[in-house]
Amino acid sequence: QVQLVESGGGLVQPGGSLRLSCAASGFTFSSKTMTWVRQAPGKGLEWVSEVNSRGDNTNYADSVKGRFTISRDNAKNTLYLQMNSLKPEDTALYYCNAGFMGMNYWGQGTQVTVSS
Repeated sequence: QVQLVESGGGLVQPGGSLRLSCAASGFTFSSKTMTWVRQAPGKGLEWVSEVNSRGDNTNYADSVKGRFTISRDNAKNTLYLQMNSLKPEDTALYYCNAGFMGMNYWGQGTQVTVSS
């Protein structure tokens, strides 16, 4: 059974940092591209970043480029998102996502709120 469990969200002031984690189980994590997606209040899903299976190829949305860093630890089956210089517009529910064999798998999300 595929499970993705996000953690690390919280309330942070503008300019602050957070590190999100996503613990994966039930599939061969080390062979899958992993993605972070977010949903701001009242808005649709926004793709944030992705990393390939080896962790040596990453992509970012323009809105987070230069501020967020995606990484993974295949020995720990864990995906990360280091978020720096946070802005109020980064406020959202953050999900990790894995897509394979025609299915999309999601965690329950972790809330990030950027406010003074």
